[in-house]
Amino acid sequence: MQRSNRDAIFLLILLFAALTLPATSLGKTIGKNQPAQAVTRERIAKLAKNQQKAWLEYLKQSEKQKTVDKQSLAREQKAAGNKNPQHAGLGFGGRGLRLNHPAAWWSSDEALTAARNIITWQVADGGWSKNIDMVSRPRAPGDLYDANNENRFPDPADFDKPVDPSWHYIATLDNNATWMQIRFLAHVATSLLAAHRDADARPICASVERGIEYLLHSQYPNGGWPQVWPLEGGYHDAITINDDAMTHAVEILHDVAAGAPEYKFLPASIVTRAGPAAARGIDCLLRLQIAENGARTAWAQQYDALTLEPTSARNYEMPSLTSDESFPIVEFLMSLPNPTPAEVAAVHAACAWFTKVEIFGYRFGSGNFFADRSSPGGRKLQAVAGAGPIWARYYQIGTDKPIFGDRDKTIHDDVNDLSRERRNGYAWFNTSGLAVLNEYKSWAQAHPL
Repeated sequence: MQRSNRDAIFLLILLFAALTLPATSLGKTIGKNQPAQAVTRERIAKLAKNQQKAWLEYLKQSEKQKTVDKQSLAREQKAAGNKNPQHAGLGFGGRGLRLNHPAAWWSSDEALTAARNIITWQVADGGWSKNIDMVSRPRAPGDLYDANNENRFPDPADFDKPVDPSWHYIATLDNNATWMQIRFLAHVATSLLAAHRDADARPICASVERGIEYLLHSQYPNGGWPQVWPLEGGYHDAITINDDAMTHAVEILHDVAAGAPEYKFLPASIVTRAGPAAARGIDCLLRLQIAENGARTAWAQQYDALTLEPTSARNYEMPSLTSDESFPIVEFLMSLPNPTPAEVAAVHAACAWFTKVEIFGYRFGSGNFFADRSSPGGRKLQAVAGAGPIWARYYQIGTDKPIFGDRDKTIHDDVNDLSRERRNGYAWFNTSGLAVLNEYKSWAQAHPL
């Protein structure tokens, strides 16, 4: 079965579940998730006086850029005579938007076509939206930059309800957006330049430059990144570790500053700014590492941009320690050629916590993902002798106990208490720590405390 057909069937299954199952959770609750706060002038006014100017300038630039983005699209629509602009169909990047192609592919006609298509989806601010197959076809002139990303489980109080349904997730680092396009296009541009196809490479180089500028402009004064920029409001304004959004932004800027081969074509004006921006990002990541009883642990999925306190995202994503997004941060820190003492200490502390919260003797689901989805009971956590280790996605801050959220914003300490739709529809457990801790063994010998 083709992937597009599987995705369509999957969405139908979720819709059927939403229509046929009760909206409330099935079991006991230990709390209720609360919405994240946006970055506003009123909140900025409560900051220390010496911080307010930078944040007000940032907010002003964000609002100005959103106006520019909308005006740019309006001009394009007028020029194309497009009076009925369409959303893109939901997709997942297309089979070509990946970085593991053979070396020879990157200078092929197929790669050039893919790159040209991707560029048509780039917003005036330099970023891209998400959940779109940008490889297979170009965006029609004047059509919208995004897919319809509204929640398919309607709820007037939903944390993800857009402020403006016509301008949602434009542009974003969520779901591998923007950073993936930058890396992909950089590979194509570098390969075309090496093949002396400068004319073909030129517009792709320019697109990468605009993408890097997006990362530079969207970085908060404290070094973090929002999920969506220009700012959209709600949890989208939070510093976002989820989907490795901030981690990838830091990685790209670090690579640009370090002179990585795929970014050699970038002008010095960008390279010289990338280094300090990456350093601010790393410093922010270190500050965001959560401490319990004086000992540093891991990271949350998202943080309030102004207070740096862990905050919520979607209804079922509550403030907590997260294993899933903390693993890539540690991998990035371990990849640094000359880590500072603070970076070394952060890695040791996080890996100690990963070891502390390992879960043995349990398995989530039968191992057959699609069979679990169609079974009456859905996926469940079950005791299995000798199983593990696995890690819960979320751990309660202060207790390190696994916690789980449902669409009705209830928080649970047992994944089996969740509604069937949420148990089936989210990655509550993972095994990613195995590879990270294995890499840590050799890294720790080279970088003792």
